[in-house]
Amino acid sequence: MSSISSVGSTSSALSSAISGSSSSASSTGSSGSSSISGTGLLSSLGLGTGLDVNSIIQALVNAQEAGPQAQITNQTNLDNNKIAGLTALQTSLSGLQSALNELTSSTTYSTYTTTLSNTSLGTASTLPDASPGTYSINVSQLATAQKSVSAAQASTATVGTGTLNITVGSKSVSVSVGATDTLSAIAANINNASGNPGVTATIVSGVNGNQLVLTSTSTGTANAFSVSAGSGSSSGVSSLASTLNTPSTAASDAQLTIDGIAVSSANNSVSGALTGVTLNLTSTGSSQLSVAQSTTPISTAVNDFVSAYNTYATTVSQLDSYDSTTKVAGVLLGDATLSAVQSQISNVLGSNVSGSSIGNLASLGITRNADGTLTSNPTTLANTLASNPSSVQQLFSGANGVATQLSSLVTNFNSSSGVLQSRINNLNNDLTNQSTQQTALNARMAVYQQQLVQQYTSLSTLMSSLNNTSSYLTQAMNALTGTSSSSKG
Repeated sequence: MSSISSVGSTSSALSSAISGSSSSASSTGSSGSSSISGTGLLSSLGLGTGLDVNSIIQALVNAQEAGPQAQITNQTNLDNNKIAGLTALQTSLSGLQSALNELTSSTTYSTYTTTLSNTSLGTASTLPDASPGTYSINVSQLATAQKSVSAAQASTATVGTGTLNITVGSKSVSVSVGATDTLSAIAANINNASGNPGVTATIVSGVNGNQLVLTSTSTGTANAFSVSAGSGSSSGVSSLASTLNTPSTAASDAQLTIDGIAVSSANNSVSGALTGVTLNLTSTGSSQLSVAQSTTPISTAVNDFVSAYNTYATTVSQLDSYDSTTKVAGVLLGDATLSAVQSQISNVLGSNVSGSSIGNLASLGITRNADGTLTSNPTTLANTLASNPSSVQQLFSGANGVATQLSSLVTNFNSSSGVLQSRINNLNNDLTNQSTQQTALNARMAVYQQQLVQQYTSLSTLMSSLNNTSSYLTQAMNALTGTSSSSKG
């Protein structure tokens, strides 16, 4: 009788133990990513205790997974945030680099303005190799293109047969004239002739009839043309050639003096006579030409630099920030790479530049604010550019200029092999490693889950066996008890 009670007690104890495990497992967090598989198997275990085996196993897996999973997730988020921060820093430095390129470009400091006191004389333009100065210009003659006009005749009249030989310098062309060719046909043949040396033919219909007009396509005596009739040409063609060979407007070169020095030009766009200056003449006369360095590109470049630097400074401030109210820190707060970039750029900004009479940015009116941004004083900048633009150039683009030094730094920071990209590459490698660890963790948790399933399956078999034994013994004892009672009766 005591043996039977012992078996029943063992069965109850196992049930209680499982119930306790269920309660404990259910209280464990479920932050892991594993999930229970083999639900059909677990549902068929038939523990007969009312336990939620799926939840027990899931809780055990979650508890085992929670620590490693949190570590992987936190490191992945940290890497991604740092990559985003370093990329933002790269972008701001790229904007600064563009502004520095503008400040170090020679064309920024070699743009000039020109002024002609007599605007009817024409206009003037400059190249980067111009030199500031004032020059006296006297134009006595403009360059012209030769023009010849034929005699008038009826639009349907012909001139005979033969060829017209047209020559410009060493180039010539022979144009055939047919018996049915009118002046209009001859004009078309001249314009369409292969190897045309540089003349155009037009027809002017006047009160006396049509007239053929030949004009050189370029001005200057070197581009004058001559016309002759070919051997065997009719008298009409010969007469036409003779008339066209007599210019109605002779070709001429532009004649002028610059500070009393005689200059001749085949066209009215006179270049090369005054270094870096082109005169576009439209009339004769005298004028004073003033060439002065333009400070507008320099001023624009300086302002662009200040704006680009302030974008960089604002980005750095956000990356290195900490909000004591929200307890939120910038993604690169305390980052050694960011600190190095800030320190080196700051040192250049505050340095003195040898060879420049200005010395430093502050003397040019560019000062740093408490938040790290720059402010430019437009009056100081304008006055310095007006009085000594070369000193501004030396301050920025000299061998030790601020822009020269900063450009070298930023180029090194932002290059494909620079410190920023190297950091990003390392962080990407770490992300790959975190992904590998995540895959391994998932695999371990899957194995652990299967182990739990096997353990609970074995437990189910044991429980079933004990319950069956307990039930059998109980029935047997009940039968014995019943028999004993009948005998006594």
